Amino acid sequence: MPPTGRILGIDWGEVRIGLALSDETQTLASPLVTLTRRRGKRLPIGRLLELTDQHHAAGIVVGLPLAADGSETESATSARELASRMMEHTRLPLELWDERMSTARALTAIREQGGSTRGRKGDVDALAAAVLLQHFLDARRNRAEGVETAEGAESE
Repeated sequence: MPPTGRILGIDWGEVRIGLALSDETQTLASPLVTLTRRRGKRLPIGRLLELTDQHHAAGIVVGLPLAADGSETESATSARELASRMMEHTRLPLELWDERMSTARALTAIREQGGSTRGRKGDVDALAAAVLLQHFLDARRNRAEGVETAEGAESE
């Protein structure tokens, strides 16, 4: 992953795919948008590629939805397929990142600020993408500074 430039974070879901974007210095992740698709329909690769180009992404982080015990789930297989297709089409550096609890953390953040999640599923998914991307950025910065982290990344 390049040390500077925007990174696109993708929080995979069967129905909704949350997207987040880092700043140029890769310090802060912000929610971008949530893409929606009907179950069983094709991945919105065209729209993902369009957003990747529009925001001049230098790399991509795809959330890997693992089970609580760290084992692969059916959704993890789908996320790997999405990652593979994105790499094939963009040729950008891509990493898979353990996204366990990213949605739960996003929900907690909204509730702690006195907000409601009712009718805001898209907002929650984009925020979950920002949570997973921020976690990736922080862990990478900590590694660079020599700080150990409990969770890791997997390069694709």
